[in-house]
Amino acid sequence: MTATASLPLVAVLATGGTIASRKGADGAASPSLSGQDLLDLLPPLALRLRAVEVLAKDSASLTLADMQVISDAVGRQLGDPGITGVVVLHGTDAMEETALLLALQHRSPKPVVLTGAQFAADHPQSDGIANLAQALATVLGGLAGVSLAFGGQAFPAWGLYKRASDRAQAFGRAGDGPAPELPLLPAPVGGLRVDIIACPPGTDALHLDASLAAGAQGLVLAALGSGNATPELVAGVARAHAAGVPVITSSRVPEGILAPTYGGGGGGHDLCMAGAVHARLLRPGQARILLAAMLANGCDAARIAQVFETA
Repeated sequence: MTATASLPLVAVLATGGTIASRKGADGAASPSLSGQDLLDLLPPLALRLRAVEVLAKDSASLTLADMQVISDAVGRQLGDPGITGVVVLHGTDAMEETALLLALQHRSPKPVVLTGAQFAADHPQSDGIANLAQALATVLGGLAGVSLAFGGQAFPAWGLYKRASDRAQAFGRAGDGPAPELPLLPAPVGGLRVDIIACPPGTDALHLDASLAAGAQGLVLAALGSGNATPELVAGVARAHAAGVPVITSSRVPEGILAPTYGGGGGGHDLCMAGAVHARLLRPGQARILLAAMLANGCDAARIAQVFETA
């Protein structure tokens, strides 16, 4: 065996996003760099790298089916006995969603680390290569599970959210404690429709009812405060519950534990009485992923409530 062949082998999965983007003739940035293009920009490292081209999309365009494609690609690399770990290059807009899906669908002693960039490859503040180097170092650290390495910070997948659109340190985490032991939910999510319903002050149930009419199999409320809305939305939740469509109450507030404390006709307590399940920690994007994964795996209402209310 040569000295090179004995070095750790890391799979780097390219899916698009800002890290792979540069401006075109129209002045708009879009994914145009391959995974190998990005690896070629790294300084010499004491490891071997395998570029895997998966997608080339802005993450705002990713469907659940696209996220499943990424998860399946990660699974194939984890199954290779020669692989030390996996880095996923991903757009920041939906990174929290894909990260949680990976954490729910895979159990491996090998690390899976997501990273990306806030600034395109040709931007004066381009941060993608530094983040890629950080992600590779995190993989070599050997900690199992799915995590994010970005802007000099590291977070587990559970509770992750994007907190800034214009800073290199783009992410935060809703909870302070260690990530819970997550259920393994390997069934594919690509065929599901789970919608997020915005709940501004004074909202009615128009958007909730439209999602039900469109065939949504699950709903997540981006509610106010600790998970509050209006009497009109409570009535809509009762209609969804009667139709057998699970509703999760989350919040537009980015941090803190959520509790169904308030009444008054539209508070979190009233939403629970109408059949909604109150998320303890997850914000809307990740709540959608967890709900989709649980539905895909045939989890019943009691199991869904148990995970959202306690994890």
